[in-house]
Amino acid sequence: MNDFNFAQAGRASAGTMDASVDAGLRSFMLGVYNKLALGIALAGILALIAGTVEPVRNIVLFSPLAFVIAFGPPALIIGSMFFMKNPSPVATGFIYWAVVTLIGLSFGYYMYMASESMSMSTLGGIKQSFNFATITKAFLITATSFAALSLWGYTTKRDLTALGTFAIMGLWALFAVSIVYMILPMTGLIEHSGGMEWMISGGFALLSAVLVAWETQQLKHGYYQFAGDQRGLAVMTNWGALNFFIMFVNMFRFVLMLLASRE
Repeated sequence: MNDFNFAQAGRASAGTMDASVDAGLRSFMLGVYNKLALGIALAGILALIAGTVEPVRNIVLFSPLAFVIAFGPPALIIGSMFFMKNPSPVATGFIYWAVVTLIGLSFGYYMYMASESMSMSTLGGIKQSFNFATITKAFLITATSFAALSLWGYTTKRDLTALGTFAIMGLWALFAVSIVYMILPMTGLIEHSGGMEWMISGGFALLSAVLVAWETQQLKHGYYQFAGDQRGLAVMTNWGALNFFIMFVNMFRFVLMLLASRE
């Protein structure tokens, strides 16, 4: 989805665009944002149920299913990169809603902590206190920042390709660092560090913020390449919503971590 023909997109936007193309682009982008909004809403509802309804909480948070919920999203995303050679609207839609569902259930832990007014310390020793007001503030800050970044990506005339490529490479590097950080303390070679946890979480949030603008521009250019191809646009809608959702989650987690550590 990222191999768009920018020269073709530029020609389309330079003077051949008419009102119908403008309307089509707006409709396409609204479709992506609507799917994202529905995904966020579903994740929030599932988080609330998983965190506050005791029978569900016991299954989701305190049973072996918790490992499936925790590691399912990255497994689905990485698996789709290697095994989905010719993505279809149905398959990409399934991946989107499956990732949304699993992440929503995993967020039940925050709701559980908030409902019980509990505090906790991370492995690196960062003390955090959760309540519903903190979660709400984190959501509003994230949503506002996301909207501003996406608007900039939609309206800017600057080519964000190089910036987006750098951010993607940075995300993969951080993902590798986070895996190493989880594994090495088990061997006794290093200890968990609060500073490292801040660096990893903040890095994911910062790079995701950059990618919000980049992905918006990618979707905009991609529309001109696939305009008229309903199947291609449907697949791009699902991938766009999934990318946005993951970026939103990365930003939200860092903002919540920041606010909760100050309570």
